[in-house]
Amino acid sequence: MSIDQRKQQAASLLVIIGSYLMIVLDTSIVIAGLPHIRADLGLTPAQLSSVQSVYTLFFGAFLLFGARCGDLAGARRIMQVGLSVFIVSSAAIGMAHDSLWLIVARAIQGIGASLIAPSALTLLSQNFEEGEARNSALAWYGSTAGIGASVGLVLGGVFAETLSWRAGFFLNIPVGIALLYITRRSLNESPRFPTRLDTWGALLSTFGFSSIILAVMRTEVEGWLSRGVLLPAAIGVVTIVAFLWHEHRTSQPLMPMRVFAHRRRLGAYIIRFLFLGPMVSFFFFGSQFMQDALGFSAIEAGLGFLPMTVVAFVAPFSVPVLARRMGEDAVLLLGLLSTCVGILWMSFLDTSATFWMSIALPMSLIGAGQGLSLAPMTSAGVSGVAKSETGVASGVLNVAHQLGASLGLGLLTSVAVWAQRGIADHQTALVHSTRAVFIVGGAMLIAAMVAVVVFLRPSGNHKPCLKVTEYQ
Repeated sequence: MSIDQRKQQAASLLVIIGSYLMIVLDTSIVIAGLPHIRADLGLTPAQLSSVQSVYTLFFGAFLLFGARCGDLAGARRIMQVGLSVFIVSSAAIGMAHDSLWLIVARAIQGIGASLIAPSALTLLSQNFEEGEARNSALAWYGSTAGIGASVGLVLGGVFAETLSWRAGFFLNIPVGIALLYITRRSLNESPRFPTRLDTWGALLSTFGFSSIILAVMRTEVEGWLSRGVLLPAAIGVVTIVAFLWHEHRTSQPLMPMRVFAHRRRLGAYIIRFLFLGPMVSFFFFGSQFMQDALGFSAIEAGLGFLPMTVVAFVAPFSVPVLARRMGEDAVLLLGLLSTCVGILWMSFLDTSATFWMSIALPMSLIGAGQGLSLAPMTSAGVSGVAKSETGVASGVLNVAHQLGASLGLGLLTSVAVWAQRGIADHQTALVHSTRAVFIVGGAMLIAAMVAVVVFLRPSGNHKPCLKVTEYQ
């Protein structure tokens, strides 16, 4: 490999890691700063909920559109557009003086993230050949995921309590500008595959996914069987069915259905979907338990995730070595098993729990599992795809990620509400709901392991050095 190619790969990796870290940090910083945002702007509970949910809504709804734009216009160009939108919207959020301004700016920020996320994976796929080089890059990608959420919780708490909740959003400006500069100066444009944009497909997918995400976001307050949930859910399902029918018939689809014909990619999407619910719920309910049951402050709860963070940062770097010996699929299965054991261990939490034995040790298993799982899971999600549709495969993987997080958290929140019905004592209710969440989360991870066996066949025969033949 020439020096120029190595520089290209290093720049690409820096942009991928930096952009992904910025998105993950931003989400966690917002969660930590929500009480201060409410006090500063005088938001109602509904408005405060919208600050986070509207970002998720627009991020998930525009992912397929953003992914296809990367294939048509070039991933680097769309990355630049996404970074620019994210920078401007972050500045607008930092200067917000009322709820409408803040919520609109968060929605625009979600659109920026929907352009960044699939473009980053496309650049990774196109700059790192399938095999050990890509696995090494994905190890860094997985480490970023491991540290981003917990570091964001700590930074958000520190900023909110010592400076201002606005500081976390203003931090995105210099980081985004630096990434924009590197993207423009150091990255070559990815191949473009000119064709017309599937406008109807974009409209149907955006409206369908946004309706489903909106329905899930309402479940915590209104319940799964309320009209406010069932109506948008039904509209979303009907729209997605219409979208799939349209994609099957049109000559230049937004999401070519042949993307799902590849067994490994289909399995990766299912596994990603099942994996995200327990992981997001682990942060959400784990943080609540540390604060409400163990008396941690918001900053202490963020620091409480450090055992997981450290392991999750280190574990991905063992993936290329383990993949050479065991095969990628077996490494993924091992990672899911470790995560499942850690999640189920935390289902034994009660008010007498000690941090190191009851939380830190299972957290370490969860961190190791996440670190081992994400790289092979992502690699399988973009394996064997034609170069003209790399963005689409990346977009579908990100859709599985967002829907898995949204639907999974919505489902497990409902489980928590069900588990504490009729219990008056807050501490007892907290223990019952936390245990139920982690038991169901463990079951979801068991289902993900079954999907590995069914779709990926972890027999060690898929070595990272082998290439999957591209289809056209």
